[in-house]
Amino acid sequence: MKIGLIGLPNSGKTTIFNALTKMDANVTAYSDAKAESNVAVVSVDDDRLYSLTDMYKPKKTTGATIEMIDFPCLKEGSAKNGFFTGNSTGWIKSTDALSLVVRNFHDDLAGDPTPLRDINEISMELLLADLILVENRLEKIAWFQKRGQKTNLLALEEKSLRKIAEHLNNNNPIRDLNLDEDEEKTIRGFQFLTKKQFLVILNSDEAVFGHNKDLITRIERQYNVIEFAGRFEMELSRLNEEEAEIFMEDMGIGKSARERLTQFAYRTLGYVSFFTVGEDEVRAWGIHGGDTAVNAAGAIHTDLARGFIRAECFTYNELITCGSEKKVREKGYFRLEGKDYIVRDGDILSIRFSV
Repeated sequence: MKIGLIGLPNSGKTTIFNALTKMDANVTAYSDAKAESNVAVVSVDDDRLYSLTDMYKPKKTTGATIEMIDFPCLKEGSAKNGFFTGNSTGWIKSTDALSLVVRNFHDDLAGDPTPLRDINEISMELLLADLILVENRLEKIAWFQKRGQKTNLLALEEKSLRKIAEHLNNNNPIRDLNLDEDEEKTIRGFQFLTKKQFLVILNSDEAVFGHNKDLITRIERQYNVIEFAGRFEMELSRLNEEEAEIFMEDMGIGKSARERLTQFAYRTLGYVSFFTVGEDEVRAWGIHGGDTAVNAAGAIHTDLARGFIRAECFTYNELITCGSEKKVREKGYFRLEGKDYIVRDGDILSIRFSV
């Protein structure tokens, strides 16, 4: 899973990035939109890994991961100025979700916070970026057609793009548009920004953190939202575990920013985790809910998907209840599943394959 952090200047976006990743990226770097993106990989906390590690005593334990990408700041006019086509934001198209960091604290340069207005401003920039892409492609299609290049595939693409253009012109994101299977295939290569899942991180001042129920309710009418006290939580990320827990308790924060964001992202994007186990490694893998056993095999290695035969399968709960794989088999919980099997959260898989 890849999540891109975006935001206006002085939103505290890089502060949030540091809090999530325990990195020390320069929090003033993005006053310049030409700055490079910050990238880090964070682990998804999962208590089930600890139980599986105790049982198998592996040489290595690896959690599922989320790649966090902190993009340069956006501003009004970013779409028209080609921000979304620049080299510095080449990764933005490959993200699974965009997470907008919104300022909810006073800033000496930017003044008092205006989170609802900021959300609307960035949403409009993303809409405009997609609309520019659609219009440019429609112009090229028209150019092809004038020169006699008229195919069924090109006609379907034009029809799909005109449908999208109308939707965008009504200030609606593409993720809210119903497209049939053929239309989805036609536009897949464009990686439209407003087709991606959109999350809001409300970056609040420590003094008002936890007291923004009405504001959060208004944001939730359109978007999934989570609140952080960015500067406070960045400092927490630099403390040892015992010290951090003391300060978190004082603030009424039960889990770290990383734990809360990864779990929030899993819920919002509909991800599930399956496990592979053994003496060498116990590992969690994140996949989309609804993915098949072949998709799960491909998440481990492309060769496993290419040569997929069967998936040996039982669940984490069955294993814990029985106490060992041997007893899982004796109880009749051990299963062989085919390529169309829908993997469920907590499944433990071993892929049979031949290449």
